[in-house]
Amino acid sequence: MLTRKHSIDGKRPLANADDLHDWLGHEGTANLVMLAGDVSLLVDTQGKIVDATADPADFSDLEQWIGQNWLDLVTIESRIKVMELLAAARKRGPQRWRQVNHTSDTGDVPVSYAVVATDHDDRFIAIGRDMRELAEMQQRMLNAQQTLERDYVRLRQYETRYRLLFERLAEPVLVIEGSGLRIREANAAAHSLLGAAEGALQGSKFSSLFDKTSREQILAFVGAVMATDDLSPISASLAEKTSAVSISGTGFAQDGDQFAIIRLASLESGANLDISQSAIAIEEMPDSFVLAGPDLTIRHANRAFVELVGAASLDQMRTKPLAQFLGRPGIDLEMIEKQIKQYGVARNVNTVAVREGGGEGEPVEVSAIQIGENGAGALGFLIRQIGRRLGDTNAPSEELPRSMDQLSELVGRMSLKEIVRESTDLIEKMCIEAALSYTSNNRASAAEILGLSRQSLYSKLHKFDLANREGEPGDQQG
Repeated sequence: MLTRKHSIDGKRPLANADDLHDWLGHEGTANLVMLAGDVSLLVDTQGKIVDATADPADFSDLEQWIGQNWLDLVTIESRIKVMELLAAARKRGPQRWRQVNHTSDTGDVPVSYAVVATDHDDRFIAIGRDMRELAEMQQRMLNAQQTLERDYVRLRQYETRYRLLFERLAEPVLVIEGSGLRIREANAAAHSLLGAAEGALQGSKFSSLFDKTSREQILAFVGAVMATDDLSPISASLAEKTSAVSISGTGFAQDGDQFAIIRLASLESGANLDISQSAIAIEEMPDSFVLAGPDLTIRHANRAFVELVGAASLDQMRTKPLAQFLGRPGIDLEMIEKQIKQYGVARNVNTVAVREGGGEGEPVEVSAIQIGENGAGALGFLIRQIGRRLGDTNAPSEELPRSMDQLSELVGRMSLKEIVRESTDLIEKMCIEAALSYTSNNRASAAEILGLSRQSLYSKLHKFDLANREGEPGDQQG
């Protein structure tokens, strides 16, 4: 930015000005004028431009300026500045740089001018310096400052919401630093649970809150939390109380440091005891349990399911499609999902669990329920192995070979068309029986997997004398 130090006011005059004129000559004077500024104008006392010099690439209208009045080439706001510059030059008074905006087809061109008087009272030299780069830089700085201010306001709003949510949580929560395992933050519920005054927990060691016999376990748990999310809650005794708490946690990284969010639940409270013990029971139960999202991708699974499908860990399975490990493609999970949408639950659906990497499926029985409303919640699957229970029920039936023998005996006694019709009826009956058995006599599901309407299925049941299944235990009309 041009300031007072860029003017001639207050500077020591040259002692040999006359000699300078002789030294420079016409060519030297012209070069000096061209070098002094980005644009130089020779004007008379009325402001008419007699001559001008500048780089045409920067000032494309320069040739049209010559012969025009300087006032006619600037914006209305800049005319008073031009008049003040010329008036000061006539009086040979001190000069100050003034920004003048030239009009142009591509927009205003800011130029900072100073007018220099000459030995001729009717001639002045206006030295100008192009301010467009500086204006662009100032605009970028202004935009950057506005962006920073908006980001700052947004961060303050985020911080306010986080702080309000953190303090209003009914669940005791602590934020632990990875280095030193000291408490960075603790909400009001944590202070209340631990019997500490407000703000007293910040900076204290997390392990000091617990009994000496539990501290080694606590340190190992916090270290494991920062390495993986797949950890079951643990229980530990508090140092200054006889009560115990359940501890669960999640690790995260910020600014190159490791932190852990630790959640506490008093085991003296019946509700908290139920929640923590329920989580442990699901994790340790012998039957498999899977929690899937609305898109049937795995969110969580207990240890039994990980072992059932032969996966290395839960992390390896998380976010993968449940269909990769459960059910026959295009049949079972779709049928279970439709039953849940229609009835709210699916019970005792026979299917198979597929091991990681493929292979023969393990026979299982699945029950499922939706958690949430309007079909937008997660789905819980309870999976029980039934391979041993099936016993000899999966042994090949001898009825089929006998039926096939009977069909072959018809050759020569009946036409091929009649034999084919008999074969078709036999196959239809066998498929319907298999579908009813597979769906535990749920006719709606059986019709669905056979690709029949319910009316068509009922018609075929009467045709093959299978309608007596209505009275069998477990029959579901759908």
